[in-house]
Amino acid sequence: MAQLGLFPLEAVLLPSERVPLHIFELRYQELIVECLQDQREFGFLFEDDEGPRKIGTRAKVVDVVDRFDDGRLNIVVEGGERFRVVRETAGRTFRTAEVEAVVDSDSNAEPSLRDRVLELYRGLRRVADVELDEPSEGSVVLSFELAARVDFGAQRKQDLLELQSERARLRVLASLLERASEAITLERAVAEAASRNGHGLGRT
Repeated sequence: MAQLGLFPLEAVLLPSERVPLHIFELRYQELIVECLQDQREFGFLFEDDEGPRKIGTRAKVVDVVDRFDDGRLNIVVEGGERFRVVRETAGRTFRTAEVEAVVDSDSNAEPSLRDRVLELYRGLRRVADVELDEPSEGSVVLSFELAARVDFGAQRKQDLLELQSERARLRVLASLLERASEAITLERAVAEAASRNGHGLGRT
């Protein structure tokens, strides 16, 4: 068990994912400066109106983009291992907690499932006509690498983060990718039909 400084936010950071952060509150400036000085990680934790979740992601600062005279920072962080909050602790200006590692019950998924999810991801890229990076070849966290590239919303990302099986995450991801492609295809079909008819939905 270890103690970790917490950065609660209405967002989810997945393992391997990189996100930019603007640090403006004094307590979190203190946390990030300490992490930079000591080369330590902090705990990125999803929190919304329902409160903080128990499972989050260790984050490390990989780039300091801007340092402002008033102490504010623009940084880029990368998600690492997952953790579970055992109990919150006190004594610092920022929130802290004793945490334990979250470990998968299985570390691999069958190649056929991995191939199917990758094909669905590439299919979504084609349907959406957007440029998205390919995940790392042979990644052991393929589910997280793919989910970090598509905006499924914070709660769905949190649900994936909490699953302790790569196989289970890939199955959920396959369903999400299929629905996303179907939604884009349907939206385009409706738009094209409206264009041919010369009017939009809801008009006569």
